[in-house]
Amino acid sequence: MKKIVMGGLSAFAFSAALVLTPATEVANAETSSGQLVLSHAPKMISQNTYETPTSSARFVYQSGYHFDYPEDGVRGIFLTAHSAGGSRLNTLVDFVNDTDLNAMVIDIKDDYGNITYMPDEDSPFYDIAKNYIDDPAAMMDVLEENDIYPIARIVVFKDSVLAKERPDLSFQENGEVWTNRRGDAFVNPFLEEVWEYNTQVAIEAAKMGFKDIQFDYVRFPEGFIGRADQLVYGKGTYGDGDGDNVESRIDAVADFVGYAREELQAYGVDVSVDIFGAAARGFEENVGQDFVKISANVDVISSMPYPSHWGPFSIGNLDKPDLYPYEVMDEYSQLENGVLDELGDDRPVSRPWLQDFTASYLGSGNYIPYGPAEVEAQIRALYDNDIHEFLLWNAGNTYTEGVNYSNP
Repeated sequence: MKKIVMGGLSAFAFSAALVLTPATEVANAETSSGQLVLSHAPKMISQNTYETPTSSARFVYQSGYHFDYPEDGVRGIFLTAHSAGGSRLNTLVDFVNDTDLNAMVIDIKDDYGNITYMPDEDSPFYDIAKNYIDDPAAMMDVLEENDIYPIARIVVFKDSVLAKERPDLSFQENGEVWTNRRGDAFVNPFLEEVWEYNTQVAIEAAKMGFKDIQFDYVRFPEGFIGRADQLVYGKGTYGDGDGDNVESRIDAVADFVGYAREELQAYGVDVSVDIFGAAARGFEENVGQDFVKISANVDVISSMPYPSHWGPFSIGNLDKPDLYPYEVMDEYSQLENGVLDELGDDRPVSRPWLQDFTASYLGSGNYIPYGPAEVEAQIRALYDNDIHEFLLWNAGNTYTEGVNYSNP
């Protein structure tokens, strides 16, 4: 793949979307839906620290679309690129319009690392793109016409495509790219070149008209901790210390989020991050997820506290958490609120993912069918804890009918 050669940000040959202009010329600068003029770009002032352009010297990119942030909070569903790019989009738009939902999270870079639409041929992402969303502009038109708030999901460090094309940006074992038990490869959060790559994908999504960039898989791979001493990988600016210890992983992940947020400020989008629910208890530090440090660098934090994902007695002293959707979400909401209170005025919006699927894989007696009552129980627990935004997850994009989404 000749277009993914990145030697730093300058290696990206993007068409004229960003023009840097001396401050003295700002008064004469012009903006349009296809061009962004900045008086200053974010610049590094010390290792892993970036200076933000002053607000008085910044213009915001205009995509040509208009989406208002929902007055009563974001309540959304997840769409794969196949759903967003096919006939199911209309079905799901009707579903949202017939309920109190108001947002859609759409895959723009998927779990394999594919870009899910075809960019211009001169784009460095053209060779890895899939035509899942064959007409992104038409899709955005539909969302705008129906007043559906658009959120772009970008899977970051889980990326088999980039790992295959650039093994040096991944983790290697015996000369081969290391994969997990499911055959998935990850790229290396220590490397700023990987940060730049994913941030440029996010910028392209912002230029398409998305108002929120949601980063998922913002972490090291599960299983990494047990192989850190055996795998071959770069440590970038984190190599001066013990590059495979817990703290360096936490710093690398949080620094990526901070970097991406700075780079995206000029595009007028919010930055959100998906994070393990257990991270609120510090259980995910081995994969680099520190709840407070990540939350300090985002506008929205989207935890994944699905009842089915907790082990016996791991939350609320519940033996089989999937059987207790309200109790799990109530216990979790109290936990998260306590952690986020540490950030004071810098606290991000809480927008958790809720379970809208039946976890039959847990085995008989360990799960219950999830229908309207179970989805509503989770929502009610959020409202009882003053959390008013949420997203619904169903991998097949088949959502439960008949749910009251407004404080049931």
